[in-house]
Formats: sequence, C-alpha cells, structure tokens
Amino acid sequence: VVTELVNFDFHAVAGHSVGEYGALFAAGVLGFEDALKLVSLRGNLMFKAGEYEPGTMFAVISRLEDSIVEDVCKTLTKNGNGNVVVAANYNSPGQIVVSGSADYLRESVGAFKEAGAKIVKELVVSGAFHSPLMEPAKEELAKAINEIEFKDAKVPVYSNVYAEPLTNANKIQEALIAQLTSPVKWTQSMMNMKKDGLERFIEIGPGNELQGLTKRTISDVEILGIDTAVDVENFIS
Repeated sequence: VVTELVNFDFHAVAGHSVGEYGALFAAGVLGFEDALKLVSLRGNLMFKAGEYEPGTMFAVISRLEDSIVEDVCKTLTKNGNGNVVVAANYNSPGQIVVSGSADYLRESVGAFKEAGAKIVKELVVSGAFHSPLMEPAKEELAKAINEIEFKDAKVPVYSNVYAEPLTNANKIQEALIAQLTSPVKWTQSMMNMKKDGLERFIEIGPGNELQGLTKRTISDVEILGIDTAVDVENFIS
C-alpha cells in the first residue's frame, strides 16, 4: 500500500522531525529498509544522549513573535552557567517548542510567561531533542547516514533545517545529519510550500496534529489526512 501511495502524483514532501525520514522515502531518496534502519538507530542514540545530558522540552504557546521566544532562549543560555535553552520546533505561528537542560529549563519557564506566553507546558520526552545536547548522538548517526546510498529526490523535499526545497542527494544527506541538533522549521516550511504554489496538503500517518499546525499557519489551501487503513483504501480508490 505504501508503494502505491508513493506512485501517486505529488509535487513535494516534508516531514516533521523523525517524519522527515518518511518524506525522504516517499521522494525516492532513501530505500524503505534504510529509512527504518536510520529511524531505529536515531531513536536509540537520542535516548542515550538524553541519559548522558538530561534534557527536556516545553511547548511555548502564545501570540509572541518568534524573535521574542528566541531572545528569551538566548538570555537564559547566556545566564545559565553552561546550561542550554534553544528554540527546537517552530510548529506554527505562536507555538514554539523550546529544548534544553532539564532542571535549568524547568526552573526558568517563568521567563517565557513574563515575556507574554499564555501557556508553557512540559512535554513527555526523554531528552532535549533538536538542541546542542543531542551532539553526543550526532557523530554515530552521521556515520550511519554516510554509509547509506542517498539518491536525488524525485520531488522537492522541504528540509527541517532550511525550510527550503532540496533535491540534491548530498545536500539532503548533510541536512539530515544537521537535523539532530538543529530546530525543526515547520512553520517556515509550510509558508514556503504555499509561496511556491502548493495548494493541497495531505498528512499521512496517525492523528491529525500536522493538519492542525498547517491550518494555523497558512490559509486558502486544502488540508486532508490519511490516518487509518480505511483512509488509505478510500484515498487510493
């Protein structure tokens, strides 16, 4: 069924965080088994990195400009005596996930509320994903990525790291390595996809989280979801 979906006429792909590996498979960049191998390794390495450098993540929900949240992160990191706080996921306008040193970030969440955030909620995670605290996992993941054949993409892949369309295999490979310690620029990716003329967005996978983020980010587009096996059958027919 997955193979049939990949053969459909689509014009670009994007995947949020680990979802980028699925997007690369859909675009013909990675083989199915290679993608699964990398996803498994990535998860194990990120978990171990979280044990080595305890970290956590908080969703900052507000009407704040991204730059204000970024400034709070910079100030906390500057004053943190070696602790780290960074913007990790740009999910939609007004919703950024911040990532950083576990105890320090928990003690510092008031800074985001003081800046105007309405909600600052801790996520259930095993580490500070998409932050410099994932650096211990990066070298081994990079080695595995560099040992796998990447092909040029059949359609543009909007990279988490750059929020820009990539098709060159080497550039995609480099971006996938950088993704581990870089923020997921989902908001920017959605905006750029619309700017580039894409009008129909289909989320493939369980749940509808990405559909909600897309609705809060861009307008005047069609947004659909393929969640269950029945959805897949209906979509194909």
